[in-house]
Amino acid sequence: MTEILAQPVTLSYLAAAALFVLACSGLSKHRTAVAGNIAGALGMAVACGAAIALALASDPTHGIVATAILIALALSIGAVIGLAAAKRVAMTGMPQLIAILNGLVGLAAVLVSYNSYIAPDASSAALGRFHLGEVFLSAFVGAVTFTGSVVAGMKLEGRLPGRPLMLPGHNWWNLGALVASVVLGAIFVSVPEGSWASWLCLVVMTLIACAFGVHLVLAIGGGDMPVVVSIMNSYSGWASAFTGFLVNNDLLIITGALVGSSGAYLSYLMCKAMNRSFISVLLGGFGTDATTATAPVGDVDGEIRETSPGRVARMLSASKRVLIAPGYGMAVAQAQYPIASLVQHLRKAGVEVVFGIHPVAGRLPGHMNVLLAEAKVPYDIVLEMDEVNDDFASVDVVLVIGANDTVNPAAQEPGSPIAGMPVLRVWEADKVVVFKRSMAAGYAGVQNPLFFKENTTMLFGDAKDTVEAIVAKMP
Repeated sequence: MTEILAQPVTLSYLAAAALFVLACSGLSKHRTAVAGNIAGALGMAVACGAAIALALASDPTHGIVATAILIALALSIGAVIGLAAAKRVAMTGMPQLIAILNGLVGLAAVLVSYNSYIAPDASSAALGRFHLGEVFLSAFVGAVTFTGSVVAGMKLEGRLPGRPLMLPGHNWWNLGALVASVVLGAIFVSVPEGSWASWLCLVVMTLIACAFGVHLVLAIGGGDMPVVVSIMNSYSGWASAFTGFLVNNDLLIITGALVGSSGAYLSYLMCKAMNRSFISVLLGGFGTDATTATAPVGDVDGEIRETSPGRVARMLSASKRVLIAPGYGMAVAQAQYPIASLVQHLRKAGVEVVFGIHPVAGRLPGHMNVLLAEAKVPYDIVLEMDEVNDDFASVDVVLVIGANDTVNPAAQEPGSPIAGMPVLRVWEADKVVVFKRSMAAGYAGVQNPLFFKENTTMLFGDAKDTVEAIVAKMP
């Protein structure tokens, strides 16, 4: 039966892989994102169907009926948990959810590794020592991904401090963990399979890898978590690819490689946009130099000038060019819908309106773009930081809605905790209006001199309410 299904399953895997590639291509552009999502969902349906059919045909131990029941039970439990979690998570919690999902992929890789070591299938057993290397490497990457993603999720949720927490000589600890794991791996593939020595090596390495993942992410500042989520997504892809080798599933290898490589490339682009070292991210050193929040922030001299929705409405009506810089506060307030209404009013009045999106606005790459697309803001006016940063001098009014660290001029000051991070230079515009609930510092814990500049006024309150009040007072 397995031989009869081999060719159709292989063709199904090829079709699913092609659909996944199309999904990646579609998701790279606003206008094709929906089609990309559909292609991805269809590819996953084809992949799951082929994998289930092959599993039913190749399990002589339990029989087709028993295997079908086990598969249905696993799918049902996963679906119930996934749906319940998804319904409870708001858009503001998506970064945390994705971090936890990355961690679950890592945990699955560890469990499959142990299972494959205990009861390898015929094809894995035939590989001998090479299979042992697969088991060891998959367990290592999976354990690092699991604990690193959990710590990232807890930092995003605020259950762990956002500041970097580093042991003295933390880089040496990281190096020691890697060297110890390599030594344990060499012993693992050399001693008799199944012996107490081999089990000791595997278990000790897993514990070291779990501690390694925790230490990697603890050493990274909270303001840099978007990059961490991206790199953990890459790690989860490589963990999936290693799992594909363990279970002899070509499609899992392909999809894991797609996720791993795309996550790594996204992380590289984000690091480049933020003037950070990609190698530093991989080694857990991101945020441990210029981004380490150990330098004194100090007080900022100046006076806060508060404004009102009515004054902002008149200011906008008299403008020719307006730029909106959204941040995580917009997501918290769910202010994207009244912002879309405000944009519509201004454009009808002949005011040019564009959005400036920082690479790490929000706490997840693309977070702001998704929220604005959800509110049906036209794609062509949503621009990246590099597209607007040289044009602020020609902007009449900038509305900073829920952003803080991404518009902080302290990034241009040597010795600042966020020194070197490219930011939106909103202070170069004629007028700046900052929408905030309070004068609290941003996620990186750094005071923002922008609030005290002469061309800046503060509009305090819930962003959704204040934008709605501005719309109501528009002529």
